[in-house]
Amino acid sequence: MFSERLQVLLSPVQRRRLEREAKRRGMSVGALIREAIDARVHTVPAAGRREAVDAIRAFSAGRFVPPEELEQIVGAERETQVGLARARARR
Repeated sequence: MFSERLQVLLSPVQRRRLEREAKRRGMSVGALIREAIDARVHTVPAAGRREAVDAIRAFSAGRFVPPEELEQIVGAERETQVGLARARARR
């Protein structure tokens, strides 16, 4: 959920370009701007991303989890987290 508001002044040309691109992609102007920010302002340095990719490439062990089983695992974890949140709320 978004909770931060930011006002940015644009030229009319910039606004039209944003609106055209958002329409072309079938998304809102705000979503397009958030996507551009995420693409341009990285939260993880490039070296960190490279290390993560290298670690993933080196990973050879483990087991394949079918989508149905993965959904069950995620669902169970979600139920656990909801239960914990309810218990905290009762305190």
